[in-house]
Amino acid sequence: MGGSVRLIVCEPGSRMRPVRGESCRIGKVPSVGTWSELLRAEPAIAEAGRALLYQHGVGLGYLATVGVDGSPRVHPICPLFYQDRLFAFIIPSPKQRDLRRDGRYALHSFPREDDEDAFFVKGMVSLVTDPDLRGALSDQFVAERAQFAVPRPADDHELFEFGVDRCLLTTTSGHGDAHAHKQSWRADYNRRT
Repeated sequence: MGGSVRLIVCEPGSRMRPVRGESCRIGKVPSVGTWSELLRAEPAIAEAGRALLYQHGVGLGYLATVGVDGSPRVHPICPLFYQDRLFAFIIPSPKQRDLRRDGRYALHSFPREDDEDAFFVKGMVSLVTDPDLRGALSDQFVAERAQFAVPRPADDHELFEFGVDRCLLTTTSGHGDAHAHKQSWRADYNRRT
């Protein structure tokens, strides 16, 4: 990760649509940070975010991607943390195609039963091709789900690393808390706002 990333961007309301890798126009997206940068800069936000994504014992979150027509699409996924980095195996699906075509994403924790605490992170993904890293994460995926006896991710389940551009942690005293506490972090500022 790092440097600028080329991004296909369609103007809202445009009748133009990318076709087979062609673009409406090419824009620039600032380089994004990493989970480990967030962890170093704001460990309390990173740890609370990780806890919210793992609140059910395994990683669970809602992944938002950008459809080919520019519209948002939301899917449940199982994120993984490994060596202070954020990953997920993505099955062959519209979400996998979205991430391959346009790497922008947003990830949100599942709702909680007792309060409205939440964690949101967004950025760009990168496809992971390192077989050793894939093997280690496959082992971790199976180990975290040992009670369900899940198989290793199949070869066509692509492994993505999730870069971190921004995140938002919301903590509350319960449902309907009018004074929710919000903390955010941006990679380009490398500070909380």
